[in-house]
Amino acid sequence: MATAELPAAYRRFWHEVGEGFPDLGGAASTAYYLANEQRLLAEHLPDLAHSSVLKTDLWDEVKNTRILQWLHGQGARAFGVDVSGPIVWQAGEAFPRGGLRAAVADVRRLPFRDGCFDAIYSMGTIEHFADPENALREMHRVLRPGGRAVVGVPNRWDPFLRPLLARVLQWLGWYGYGYERSFSRRALREMLERAGFDVVAESAILFVPGWLRMADLALHSYAPPLAWLTAAALRPFVWLDEHVPAVRRHGYLLASVGVRRRT
Repeated sequence: MATAELPAAYRRFWHEVGEGFPDLGGAASTAYYLANEQRLLAEHLPDLAHSSVLKTDLWDEVKNTRILQWLHGQGARAFGVDVSGPIVWQAGEAFPRGGLRAAVADVRRLPFRDGCFDAIYSMGTIEHFADPENALREMHRVLRPGGRAVVGVPNRWDPFLRPLLARVLQWLGWYGYGYERSFSRRALREMLERAGFDVVAESAILFVPGWLRMADLALHSYAPPLAWLTAAALRPFVWLDEHVPAVRRHGYLLASVGVRRRT
């Protein structure tokens, strides 16, 4: 049975990950990831000042890009949930006092009233559940009419075959992120529509081989003097992303934008 089908085991897994996983901030591929996220959100959530934004996990605020801190810096009111108590505590400590309103909670059962958020950002969250549509329905519920959700999941048709790599690593027990699925663009769109969203944009981020991202994080964490090797290997993909926008659509994380209907 998948980890995602066992709520207690799932929470325990992420509790342990929250306590022991290395900080990936500062890696060259993390800087690339952050730049992609900033561009994505600036394009699709243009009215950030004074908006209430919910992030459906807080992993990135402790271990990765700190994108919610960037949103807070743009004037947004930052909210977040995570199933890991250590992650929630560490994320709160990283923000200015009172800058983050966070709760230990499951995205499939959000502890918020209906229609209370202007925007939701969910990148790399729902693929870790066996029932991602429940998470999307909850996002739809807490989003105000006219509000936007930017939802990202692993791209099943990634040209560099990252889903296959992730599956092999999961089978070997070497994948540090637990249970994970991948989706086609059509499957993501249909899930959003069934949850009640109107899909108004489809994109992707991180046009880079998954193995290169993993290698960069490994060197950054465990052999910093060698991290320049993967940083150099990453530069052609950064250049392509900046100068050939068409490649962005084939990134290994799909990103679709759903709007809650006003009626």
